[in-house]
Amino acid sequence: MSPRTLLLDERLHRWLLREGIEEHPALRALREATDRLPEAEMRSSAEQMALLALVLRLLHARRVLEVGCFTGYGALAMALALPEDGQVVTVDVNRHWAELGRRYWREAGVEARIRFVEGEALAVLDRLVAAGERFDLIYLDADKKRYPAYRERAVLLLRPGGVLAADNVFWNGEVADPAVRSRQVEALRRFVREARADPRLAAVVVVPMGDGLLLAHRVEAASSQPASSGG
Repeated sequence: MSPRTLLLDERLHRWLLREGIEEHPALRALREATDRLPEAEMRSSAEQMALLALVLRLLHARRVLEVGCFTGYGALAMALALPEDGQVVTVDVNRHWAELGRRYWREAGVEARIRFVEGEALAVLDRLVAAGERFDLIYLDADKKRYPAYRERAVLLLRPGGVLAADNVFWNGEVADPAVRSRQVEALRRFVREARADPRLAAVVVVPMGDGLLLAHRVEAASSQPASSGG
């Protein structure tokens, strides 16, 4: 049998959280608080955010855009990896969950590095494109049906050399089942396919971590306009 990624059982995952990643005490506390919510499955995995924190440090990143804040666990993990003058702009339609995280942002001493923007993601992204904003890393973790539209805006917003990251591209394994034709799964399949075909993106890889993490490298300056919001 060819080598493949090891399936993590509960015991090995506990070891990973304890020994395999660095997690600030406030970040761990926010993870545990989030996991007590009925919607806990919406949280990005701890190991995934540890990887993105490493990517941010390697990029010497200062500006991050997160589409889909939830309780702010991801925003906090990324803010901790930025310098003091860095900023995470995190977007969500629901302020209530983000307010849960704000206490932990404050405890970690990085509340000033996180700017929460309440609003529908496509509208916010279009405003950022119109304003000529640029980011070192963009992390997508919102409405999966809109991932193809998010991708087009994200490519325009990334600086050359920046990184696009997107969560949940496995969708609990359903992307690999041809019998599943839901809107979410079809959009995710299209998203991955179009990311791989986009000449402005290189080194596109889906990392089997969490619920599937797509990473891609922005290779040339943005020059086109966003596609229609469709998708």
